[in-house]
Amino acid sequence: MQASPALVSSDDLYLFNTGQLFRAYRTFGAHPMEYNERQGVRFVLWAPNARQVAVVGDFNGWNSFEGNVNLTQVGTTGVWVGFGPGIVEGARYKYEIVNAGGERQLKSDPFGFQCELRPNTASVVASLQHHVWQDQAWIEHRKKHPPYQQPMLIYEVHLASWRMDAPEQFRDYEQLSNELVDYVSAMGYTHIEVLPLTEHPLDRSWGYQATGYFAATSRYGPSEGLKKLVDCCHRRGIGVLLDWVCGHFCKDDHGLRLFDGTPTYEHSDYRRAEKPLWGTLAFDFGKPQVQSFLLSNALFWLDVYHIDGLRVDAVASMIELNFDKPESMRTVNRYGGTEDIEALQFLRKLNETVFHYYPESLMMAEDSSSYPAVTSPTYLGGLGFNYKWNMGWMNDMLRYMETDPSHRSTKHSLITFSLHYAFSENYVLPLSHDEVVHGKRSMLNKMPGNYHEKFANLRLFYGYWMTHPGKKLLFMGGEFGQFDEWKDYSGLDWSLLQYPMHDSMHKYVGELNQIYVDNPALWESDHQQSGFEWIDVNNAAQCILSFQRNDKQFESPIVTVCNFSRDAYPVYRIGVSQPGKYRLLINSDRSEYGGIGTELPSQVLAQNIPRHGKPYSIEVALPALSVQLWKSETA
Repeated sequence: MQASPALVSSDDLYLFNTGQLFRAYRTFGAHPMEYNERQGVRFVLWAPNARQVAVVGDFNGWNSFEGNVNLTQVGTTGVWVGFGPGIVEGARYKYEIVNAGGERQLKSDPFGFQCELRPNTASVVASLQHHVWQDQAWIEHRKKHPPYQQPMLIYEVHLASWRMDAPEQFRDYEQLSNELVDYVSAMGYTHIEVLPLTEHPLDRSWGYQATGYFAATSRYGPSEGLKKLVDCCHRRGIGVLLDWVCGHFCKDDHGLRLFDGTPTYEHSDYRRAEKPLWGTLAFDFGKPQVQSFLLSNALFWLDVYHIDGLRVDAVASMIELNFDKPESMRTVNRYGGTEDIEALQFLRKLNETVFHYYPESLMMAEDSSSYPAVTSPTYLGGLGFNYKWNMGWMNDMLRYMETDPSHRSTKHSLITFSLHYAFSENYVLPLSHDEVVHGKRSMLNKMPGNYHEKFANLRLFYGYWMTHPGKKLLFMGGEFGQFDEWKDYSGLDWSLLQYPMHDSMHKYVGELNQIYVDNPALWESDHQQSGFEWIDVNNAAQCILSFQRNDKQFESPIVTVCNFSRDAYPVYRIGVSQPGKYRLLINSDRSEYGGIGTELPSQVLAQNIPRHGKPYSIEVALPALSVQLWKSETA
């Protein structure tokens, strides 16, 4: 292998080593190219403390330093460069490194664009340029329609277990381009969010412990299939979000751990590097080269795969030095506090970088901390995300819904407290995979009561969730009332749809989704106080709650009435702000949804009778454990 500094730009090396090479994947890794009139592959690797580096693979019998495949370090940059003539796309390779201790080790390419199917661990030479995109209309639409005043109804998916015919018989990207996209479109979801697709060695890590950050996992076929899947989503008007893990990486020998024999990607202080809760290692966010690596990876998924945004995993574990660490591993920052200053600076830089290149993208923080201003701009001192998962709302609501209705009157504040802070951040209301695993039970099985009451409670909960301020996210299986908690090693229990109650739940969720998408009052002013009004917030004794969602013009408000008790009320008066007719959008107690079948009129007329501080009121029946939505039609 002929090595030459001319193979890489000195500017790129400078920017990489100063944390400013935002598309480092164009330089680093294995790139098919012509060099000195010969076809081959350019290899570029960062291994600052290596003594020697070679490329070995199926093109040289996995020979080490006996052949002509050595790399040369470019000055003192820590970057190793070389060209392999005759190596072609599809070749398997690894880097053989003589590390700082003089030992030889084999490592996968940190910038590898494709990996072998596990349990094999070699990188694969791959081009990024084959797919011809057909989503230009979606890209233009996305630029012109910022997400804040748009509906956002996210279907969270683990591709392996969405449908599985037998253990480890996964649908490939090509099949999902038809089946999954058709399903999501028919159900009315606006986005899908996919659990991590970066290459990972262990299926049951769900992708949260990665080794190949630039490689779409080969479990579902070639990476071109993923591009086709995203393209198909976009052509059907569906956005695609990727669960992105920059907080930690796994310790497998072929991965990033001690990459050149020293802590390279991880912190040199083991107390900072170790993540004992997960058995992983944290990135050293203060290291410029690590910043270039991670920032480039974020842009890579947006550039190459046209991903619409990233859900950044485990932000709380990044910004708190001692997150879930024993006393012996606790550290403080230079000011004596426990905030990870480097991680906070990195997250700000991450969001500034992404929004510089993709102002219309979605950057969502999965953050369980109380750190302020997560979705405020960095120039105002915020972290710069444009959305944050509302974990407080989720925890409070699940605690409330798991309470037997006979005791809910004592816990009324759990369903009202969220409105004290609902507009302090741009929130997504998540009902995610984390809530239906590890003994937590499925959404349906969390609900108290007998068989029919469980379904009634879940329909009620979904109606409340859909009309509460904030964008929405539901994990797969929740839409038809999966009874068992999520089993990542097998497919969803689609056979449940042959049973009337599950089929009815599926129908209910589909219609509720469509009501949400069709009515601007439910999403247009999600992040402004003006988009929400309490009607009756204090009726804890009867476990009844009512509120109003407003569109920007206040022309077609929607009134939500929830009865969280087992008592039915044949006559119940609700205050409303506008005169005229109110049309029933949905009643969760209808028999076609699995309810008792309480019939409500299709519309009611507001009367000039003040109630709940409103100048008018409507009179309705409230079935037990039910929710109903009424839309003003004065306009």
